[in-house]
Amino acid sequence: MNAKGGLRDLHPAYFAMVMATGIVSIACRLRGLDLLSDALLWLNVLFYAALWVLLGSRIALCRDRFIADLTDHARGVGFFTLVAGTCVLGSQFLLLRGSLALAWPLWCCGFALWAFLTYAIFAALTVKHAKPGLAEGLNGGWLVSVVATQSVSVLASQIAAHAGGAQEGMRFLALALWLGGGMLYIWIISLIFYRYTFFVLDPSHLSPPYWINMGAMAISALAGTFLIDGAPGSPLLSGLLPFLKGMTILFWATATWWIPMLLILGFWRHGTKRFPLVYDPLYWGAVFPLGMYTVSTHRLSVSASLPFLDAIPAVFVYLSLLAWGAAFLGLVRRLAAGRLA
Repeated sequence: MNAKGGLRDLHPAYFAMVMATGIVSIACRLRGLDLLSDALLWLNVLFYAALWVLLGSRIALCRDRFIADLTDHARGVGFFTLVAGTCVLGSQFLLLRGSLALAWPLWCCGFALWAFLTYAIFAALTVKHAKPGLAEGLNGGWLVSVVATQSVSVLASQIAAHAGGAQEGMRFLALALWLGGGMLYIWIISLIFYRYTFFVLDPSHLSPPYWINMGAMAISALAGTFLIDGAPGSPLLSGLLPFLKGMTILFWATATWWIPMLLILGFWRHGTKRFPLVYDPLYWGAVFPLGMYTVSTHRLSVSASLPFLDAIPAVFVYLSLLAWGAAFLGLVRRLAAGRLA
């Protein structure tokens, strides 16, 4: 394997593997699969550390390609997986190990990455002279920017309960990020839906990140459930409780609406058009939404007192595990073949 060549081609969205592994681990814990949950936690620590080493090596050895990716319409948004992966790992440590000592620095790192990448990437894409058309430059991966924003909100809400005098400030920040992420989803999904329905859609265009259409709403619903849970101890959130519940259910309903549509399009891509189903690092971006839908639905059933919804995560946890296993097997085969990217 040409190590430098592998680093040059390493996809910016590879931290989606951390996102997917982390949220499936949390889903397993919520459904009582503790051994699997713990195993995925420690495996995720390994993934996270290894990907940072690879990213650092890529910056050092392939800086030109790294900068090109950062300002590329199709690939640049993949860097937002760094934010979401960092915050999901922080949530793992807090929920599975009760480790505020690790959750805090991971949240600080995630927030700093979010602030830098949000304005660096979108500013660069705005001012660059040569731009692709909508059909070439836009894909579902753009919604990882929403996932990143909401992941910072989720971990902020989780930490707020331990923040002492900073509790209300953290909850306000979580609320602002939740609302901003929701608005960002509206902007981007409008373009994606327009691209879906008014441009020719080739099977090769329907890449796995389109599952983030659903995942971005699922994590928005999850962030809303933590705000609902924080309302009794917050003057700010308690006054917004009906709004929080309504918007959270709206986000969950939108995520649910996307699932049949994505399954239909997936069948069209692989069943009707016979597009080959082979490992692609972007498939981790399809695993994450399944795990996130499991967790957000479980949390909604508790936070909004809707116990009948609990039947959904009881099934989806196994679907997310199956999807994770398929992606992991593909990764192992890719590495065994001597390929990194």
